[in-house]
Amino acid sequence: MAAASSAVCSWMMEACMSVAFENDSSVSMISMAPHSRLSRWASRRRKMVLAKCAPQFYGIRGIMTSFLAFEPCDSHSEVMAVAMQPANEVVPNKKPSTKHRRVVVTGLGLETPLGNDPDVFYNNLLEGVSGVSEIEAFDCSQFPTKIAGEIKAFSTDGWVAPKLSKRMDKFMLYMLTAGKKALADGGITEDVMDEINKARCGVLIGSAMGGMKVFNDAIEALRISYRKMNPFCVPFATTNMGSAMLAMDLGWMGPNYSISTACATSNFCILNAANHIIRGEADMMLCGGSDAAIIPIGLGGFVACRALSQRNADPSKASRPWDSNRDGFVMGEGAGVLLLEELEHAKKRGATIYAEFLGGSFTCDAYHMTEPHPEGTGVILCIEKALAQSGIPREDVNYINAHATSTPAGDLKEYQALIHCFGHNPELRVNSTKSMVGHLLGAAGAVEAVATVKAIRTGWVHPNINLENPDDGVDTNVLVGPTKEKLDIKVALSNSFGFGGQNSSILFSPYK
Repeated sequence: MAAASSAVCSWMMEACMSVAFENDSSVSMISMAPHSRLSRWASRRRKMVLAKCAPQFYGIRGIMTSFLAFEPCDSHSEVMAVAMQPANEVVPNKKPSTKHRRVVVTGLGLETPLGNDPDVFYNNLLEGVSGVSEIEAFDCSQFPTKIAGEIKAFSTDGWVAPKLSKRMDKFMLYMLTAGKKALADGGITEDVMDEINKARCGVLIGSAMGGMKVFNDAIEALRISYRKMNPFCVPFATTNMGSAMLAMDLGWMGPNYSISTACATSNFCILNAANHIIRGEADMMLCGGSDAAIIPIGLGGFVACRALSQRNADPSKASRPWDSNRDGFVMGEGAGVLLLEELEHAKKRGATIYAEFLGGSFTCDAYHMTEPHPEGTGVILCIEKALAQSGIPREDVNYINAHATSTPAGDLKEYQALIHCFGHNPELRVNSTKSMVGHLLGAAGAVEAVATVKAIRTGWVHPNINLENPDDGVDTNVLVGPTKEKLDIKVALSNSFGFGGQNSSILFSPYK
């Protein structure tokens, strides 16, 4: 009897939905043809059944309204209207031609240990300023590593509502402020925002670690009682929620998600965002990465991996890519966001174009959780695919912002892969932004993409600091020295690699 009742209820719900579909013009395309005899018969039949079964239908009204509409109503029609009628009907435009859709960078935003303004940040890089210092956010006296690329002063004033600022994890706050700063930098004023098609604007900003602080606090609260847990602990810990909250704030209804591929996260997000524009699915995309893992569990986790430098007595000297005395990477925190835009869309609104995004690629080493492939196979394949995908001759690449984290194996393997791919180019210059800001984990690629775009704009590449005794076999004529260098960049490549063997390479050039 119960099974029969359940079957009847299921059939009735399907019938109700079918009537709603027929009554709602916004979904009429999935109904049967309105003029067919079968359709008219089916409609009358469903209405007769509903009329006879009204008491049973009202009995499940609360369940249906709670599930479909989250508010009570008093009739069949209201249930249907609330469940099926969108608040604001969006009519999708015809997909544009993808034949010549070029992607350009029109806005930059960031939060870093060296500043939260792109000009200030890059000037500090050019001057060789280190953002690595002793950790102040918590007592780390019991840890062997006591240093990090920590953001000492951060404010959400004017960018994020105070109520959200108190509840959100820092990785989300960094992401929201950097995203809005990229919009402001791109000239997206309120007037421009009112004119653009928000259905064709998206957000794709990822995180390697997500809301670790929110999640850790929830675990501590659970030790007392689940009643003490923050009701936002789950949504504010997930890596996608920063992108989602930014899209909600802006009303952008285009592609919205996040990618998490460890320390390659940002590059994956940037390339996928560009592909949405190239395929004609969006005209504007905010993309990049954010992380805020300088908390006890984050520091302890990487200490347990034996991945961090312990040069506590001299923090500014701790991050030293390609130097023979390096002893591990330095954790950093922050966010980087790029505003990517379809070229004609940018030109139509008179945007300042900083650089052109040419393309990129990603591969997997399929070798080890944390160690690079000994032959650099995955990295070489990634670079080769990026060149092929973008149609760029290898001799045009004369600047590389390397992943180079200051780890014993990683730096050398990447260098060897770069020489394999570009070693015959006498103009090639290579540097590592991490020598000054540390490793910003999932945010690293986006912050380094900002540095790469600024290098293209200014004609200056920043130094490699702390490169005092280069590894054997490393040609210092390829690496940028201890001071900034003038360079007319033809094509710039930025690498990011992550735990799990994730490799990514993206390419930028001056806009011409």
